[in-house]
Amino acid sequence: MILLQPASKFLLQILQNRLLSLEKSVDLDCHSVEFDDVRYHIQFSMKSPQVMFLSISLPTPPPETAFISGLPLGAIEAIKGAYGELVQILDPPKDGYNLTMKLNLAKFPKDEEQKKAILVKFASVREVVLGAPLRMVLHHLASRTIPPNVGQVTALVHRPKESFFLIPQTEKVTVIFPMRFRDSIDIVLATSFLQEFVEARRAATLSNAPLCTWSPVPPQELKDALPESVAANAGFVTFVIYPRHADERKLEKTAWSLSTFHAYVNYHVKCSEGFMHTRMRRRVETLIQALDRAKPELERAKSMVEGSSIKRLNLKDGRGNSFS
Repeated sequence: MILLQPASKFLLQILQNRLLSLEKSVDLDCHSVEFDDVRYHIQFSMKSPQVMFLSISLPTPPPETAFISGLPLGAIEAIKGAYGELVQILDPPKDGYNLTMKLNLAKFPKDEEQKKAILVKFASVREVVLGAPLRMVLHHLASRTIPPNVGQVTALVHRPKESFFLIPQTEKVTVIFPMRFRDSIDIVLATSFLQEFVEARRAATLSNAPLCTWSPVPPQELKDALPESVAANAGFVTFVIYPRHADERKLEKTAWSLSTFHAYVNYHVKCSEGFMHTRMRRRVETLIQALDRAKPELERAKSMVEGSSIKRLNLKDGRGNSFS
């Protein structure tokens, strides 16, 4: 299985190239779109070559999710905690975006290892922003403190107009994903993939992994949720996260894996579909080659028939006889 990486290669490459050529004052204005419709707008100016403006557009939240000033709960605090004085949040953000930040490259440390770590962290801004409310819940779980919304169903956005659900408790956090796909083939492949995914969890080597279940109908925890928010055509996946999955060493990985789970499944569904298409094409090519090898024998058989007393009629002869 291939896991998605939190750092955007697009952002990381632009930052690395810019740090290598700070003395070259060139204007830069570019856009990029990541999975789940996360959009970036990067700007550099000749007047201030060491200043970068980054605007981020997040997936459109469904009505059941809680956004504060266009951002998930705790996103501002998470940005300040992750980047400190390197970043200034501009208010209001650029039109059409949820967040605009000003990054000062001149404040980067001189040490190469520290500089690389900061670049990777800044390229992971998607994880910092969208994963903020999930990390808050996992922090409470790791410290075994009572979260403010204990026992309540909390919706978090992860795709345009789609959300997944948390039920935080003191000893565990239940995470439920309604799995939705547009293509009928994707629905079949995803359903099969998720059922195998749940079966793989039962292996002895994965005994410490979070408990995982799949159901074709909404779990009991979502009985009071809006009908449109739990409409899913590939079933529901439920994870149970315990404190050992949210300790200091695992918290960031757990938060990222949960917030991008649908993208992870979708990626492997598309890979499976592409693999099957490749196998089908190879099979067709093999059959064509077998037919090509059989052509000389067919031609010899035809010559033997033509040499006998049987006369083959062409199309013109057939038409002539039919009207005579």
